[in-house]
Amino acid sequence: MSEPQSQEEIQQEIEQTRERLGETVEELVAKTDVKSRAQAKVAEVKTAAQVKAVGVKTAAQDKAAGVKTAVQDKAAGVRAKAQDRAGTLPEPVRTARSKAAELPGRVNQSQLVQR
Repeated sequence: MSEPQSQEEIQQEIEQTRERLGETVEELVAKTDVKSRAQAKVAEVKTAAQVKAVGVKTAAQDKAAGVKTAVQDKAAGVRAKAQDRAGTLPEPVRTARSKAAELPGRVNQSQLVQR
């Protein structure tokens, strides 16, 4: 059997038991507070979605920058190739090109032939 306790020890044990009981009640109340738990879950999901959106946005921007660079490089290559070939064009084509460059606005093929 246990030793007899003094009144002070019994009082201290009662206080500790009350504290534990109070904590247990608070935990039970928190578990039954569905509205607060739902709000907390909504906030958690919202934060996760925002983090994911930032990641997706960054990945898309990186991909777009890569595509832009690739297109610019390809365009520069095509431009250089066209300029190389421009010097080897037959005389009638070079003449038509010069005339087209002098015309204001859009020009269709019939206008080149008429000049």
